[in-house]
Amino acid sequence: MSLLQVEGVGIAFGGIKAVDDVSFAVKPGEIVSVIGPNGAGKTTLFNMISGIYLPGAGRVMLDGQDVTGLAPHRLAERGLSRTFQNLQIFQAMSVLDNAMAGHHLRERSSVLADLLGLPASRRRTRATRASALQLLERVGLTRAAFREASALSYGALKRLEIARALALEPRILLLDEPAAGCNAVETEEIDRLIAEIAAAGTAILLVEHDMKLVMRISGHIVVLDHGVKIAEGDPAKVSRDPKVIAAYLGTDAAAASREEGADADG
Repeated sequence: MSLLQVEGVGIAFGGIKAVDDVSFAVKPGEIVSVIGPNGAGKTTLFNMISGIYLPGAGRVMLDGQDVTGLAPHRLAERGLSRTFQNLQIFQAMSVLDNAMAGHHLRERSSVLADLLGLPASRRRTRATRASALQLLERVGLTRAAFREASALSYGALKRLEIARALALEPRILLLDEPAAGCNAVETEEIDRLIAEIAAAGTAILLVEHDMKLVMRISGHIVVLDHGVKIAEGDPAKVSRDPKVIAAYLGTDAAAASREEGADADG
């Protein structure tokens, strides 16, 4: 059974369709990637799924429930968390404090207890701290826990943002270009982390331009071009699709790909 179902969603801005009638599904523990050239509508699609935009058409189903247009914090309570293309890290805070900040929706706090420093508040803080340290170990940032976030490399900041998203204990995690701006070593670390998260049972919906990473870790790929789904399937199928090749490299490259395929068959 699918955990996330996107059914015919679409949205227009100023009369121009940014996303048009896109449908797909994500199962528990599955890695599904959404790819396409710049301007294809990938982040807009993410914004509709995560409650930032209200779709003009279609619906989003989470675990069989219609959650279309539900506010992001309500979706987080239901098990959907995301990262953003542009880092949303508190640069002046410590790495540990950034990780702890991700637990706020899971905490049942009392303002009075926090102000007075009551035992219940202290116990909750200790538990949050312990959980955050476990997350930092999971993403390989234990040694940096007490450093200021601004001192981290770009790849480490990307992993910190994933740790903070995992603090919400999501059943499905949306990752918007987690490897963007990373070098080869940092990309490999994020590749491994994503695979480990999925192996633990969390579904992953990924937007990424690094095609080597996408083809290596994805079980299923959805391809957008100008807001329309032009292909869908496993990496092998998608990589051979002439429409996908044309969307990325132009029609001449698509024709060349078909000729190579014919030569190989011959």
